[in-house]
Amino acid sequence: MSLQVILGNFALILFVLMVITGVIWCLDVFYLAKQRRAAADRALAEYDARNAKATADGIKLDNQGKRAEMEASIIRQPTWIEYSGSFFPVIALVFCLRSFLYEPFKIPSSSMVPTLLVGDLILVNKFTYGIRLPVLNKKIIQINDPQRGDVMVFKYPMDMSQDYIKRVIGVPGDKITYENKRLTVNGVEVKYTALDDYLEDEKLVYNKQFEENLSGVSHRILNNAAAPTYNRDNVLPFPHNDACTYRYEGFTCTVPAGNYFMMGDNRDNSADSRYWGFVPDKNIVGKAFFVWMNLGNLRRIGSIH
Repeated sequence: MSLQVILGNFALILFVLMVITGVIWCLDVFYLAKQRRAAADRALAEYDARNAKATADGIKLDNQGKRAEMEASIIRQPTWIEYSGSFFPVIALVFCLRSFLYEPFKIPSSSMVPTLLVGDLILVNKFTYGIRLPVLNKKIIQINDPQRGDVMVFKYPMDMSQDYIKRVIGVPGDKITYENKRLTVNGVEVKYTALDDYLEDEKLVYNKQFEENLSGVSHRILNNAAAPTYNRDNVLPFPHNDACTYRYEGFTCTVPAGNYFMMGDNRDNSADSRYWGFVPDKNIVGKAFFVWMNLGNLRRIGSIH
């Protein structure tokens, strides 16, 4: 599932805008404003000298308010500087919030149904897995590691310009087996509880619904009884593909160090690690934790499980 960013298209755009407006703001504060002040002081000195000479010559001038008006006119910021100075703190605030704290996304497809629906506007915690440099996405401070069951946003390994969202199924060192639409993690079968069938509003079809308990994290998943466990023809060449063994009824993958195995909750309608491989730690964006709006369904607002 490719995500759509709400604030701007990507961090680079905000970074460039912040740099441009910041340079203009600094140029004005530390140089141009001083130049305008000096020019105003010179003009006022000349003005005062003319007035003093006129008074000495016995000429009465009506200059009420003209001195202040002239001073304000000279020191006034040009429009382009005024707008840049106004935008800079706003852009800098948005950039910092988006880069280090929280980033908003919009869910455009149904691969995470029923956990996330099309149109959900979500918030992603950018610091829970560590502090990363903006634009470069290079981790500089380690905080927490992703855990099984987390709903995580990451850069799609096959196209780093796209953000994807899936659930963490396997962490480094885990042995993941998926057979007959059931997961086994490190030799332990994941527990499933059957729920009422789920009606997908987008397709108007019923799917089998289960509560999956993955290492203590309970969440709902969907299965299409008519679909195969996976489609072998859709498996792409990917790094560490020798860590996976594919069979007719399923597959087994051992998650390499520094990588994660991801799957969508809508299991038979999700392009995920089954097909394009593992997600390296360097691709991690953050942990999805809150639905803050869905314009078509206000009841969607709440935490993500």
